[in-house]
Amino acid sequence: MLGPAVNFLVIVVCALGGCFLVKGIPHRFEDTIKKAIGISIVYMGIKGALDSERILLLIMSMVGGAVIGEGIDIDRLMNRLGAWAEGKLGMEGGTFSRGFVSASILFCTGSMAIVGSMQSGLLGNHETLFAKSILDGSMSIVFGASLGIGVVFSALPVLIYQGGIALASMAVRDLLSPEIIREMSAVGNLLVAAMGFNFLTSREIRVANLIPAVFIPWVYLGLRGLWPLPA
Repeated sequence: MLGPAVNFLVIVVCALGGCFLVKGIPHRFEDTIKKAIGISIVYMGIKGALDSERILLLIMSMVGGAVIGEGIDIDRLMNRLGAWAEGKLGMEGGTFSRGFVSASILFCTGSMAIVGSMQSGLLGNHETLFAKSILDGSMSIVFGASLGIGVVFSALPVLIYQGGIALASMAVRDLLSPEIIREMSAVGNLLVAAMGFNFLTSREIRVANLIPAVFIPWVYLGLRGLWPLPA
């Protein structure tokens, strides 16, 4: 739970700073900070993906995950969930509501929250959520300065959402061999790199539709333990 807890605290502290200390941040600062974080995330993701010892499985997982994810269209479902939350919680209301809903959607619905929380639960590796905390912190300052105290309270759904994913991942960790965890982590890190590219380019990779790729090494290597599948 360290990763989700740090993310929670960073959002609270930075949002409070934005509410009470910062009167306005030029857009050029926000844009340059996002690109700097994006470059760092790309490096971190590629570095982790290089731990894979089964490159063909990595490629197969990415392709298979893309087919499954596009078939389900996870990205569209996540966007619909965000739109539903906006309407249900009153996006058109006062600044508290706008700040709370806008920040909650931004911090919770990204693929980084899912992959990072899974890595925290499965591996005790919090690097992705720490990087997400830096990004969320910078956004919290901007949102806090413009939308007020509601942004501070958005940290609570972030903690519940990411903590729930991390705890669920911990619950199934004993069912995974070190080899399966290594290959799942490599695929997850490749998705992290894709998230970094999204901060750098205008053509967005729908990373949410690649999330099923993380589970394909589990299925493949699990079946290989029962039947002699190709290496």
